[in-house]
Amino acid sequence: MPASLTTFTNRILQGAAASLIVLALAGCSTTKDRMTTGSVPKLTKPVEEMDATELRSATDRLGQAYEKNPRDPVTGVNYANLLRMNGRDTQALAVMQQVAIANPGDRNVLAAYGKAQAAAGQFQQALDTIGRAQTPDRPDWKLISAQGAILDQMGRASDARQRYRDALDIQPNEPSILSNLGMSYVLTGDLRTAETYLRSAAGQPTADSRVRQNLALVVGLQGRFPEAEQIARHELSPQQADANVAYLRGMLSQQNSWQKLAAKDKTLGAAGGSNTN
Repeated sequence: MPASLTTFTNRILQGAAASLIVLALAGCSTTKDRMTTGSVPKLTKPVEEMDATELRSATDRLGQAYEKNPRDPVTGVNYANLLRMNGRDTQALAVMQQVAIANPGDRNVLAAYGKAQAAAGQFQQALDTIGRAQTPDRPDWKLISAQGAILDQMGRASDARQRYRDALDIQPNEPSILSNLGMSYVLTGDLRTAETYLRSAAGQPTADSRVRQNLALVVGLQGRFPEAEQIARHELSPQQADANVAYLRGMLSQQNSWQKLAAKDKTLGAAGGSNTN
């Protein structure tokens, strides 16, 4: 695969941190499902649905709670997650370092710490941290899938896909795992295989909007933008749908556009060279 195409696919994943599950490591504990402690400010809506102003406001409120009790694991994890959503990866990592020191045996804290390390580019450290959060007698499919996402970022596609399949053995047809697996094939330019897994993921009853946005991106990368736009607008409010479509248009109009990537995918297919690891 030419370096220009590799750069393009890497830029796609780097620029889509909010919507691509590969980078989001969405399988680990989330702000949404851990915002339950009465002393911690509660979110009025899911993080994925917040605009920039709402994210800043929620981050400020959680920051104040964290300053009052920096040892509290729920506060720390939620604050770090919001910092990352605001693109403040270095600060999120610093928060999680302190929370992990205060709660060395907390499995959720270790998972969130690994997520923060991966977001900051510390991939091997992230693998080690998430490995410590895992228990052999009760393996957590979310952590296994998160390991796969990190391995993908390290360029170890074959190892990553094996971890996704290990996770699927525990949690069959889980849409977030299938989506991660599909996005793994985007990284290596095999868009048709990526679409197969992403369509399977989007077809699951528990699939969320992030899975469908991944599918929309892959369909658009193959030049089928009207179909991609239809997918991007599925089950969203008009405002959210317009934002997602605008995002797709921006992604697909970048240098080394989707036409080149789609042409390369066709060439690989004709030569029998698609990656099927």
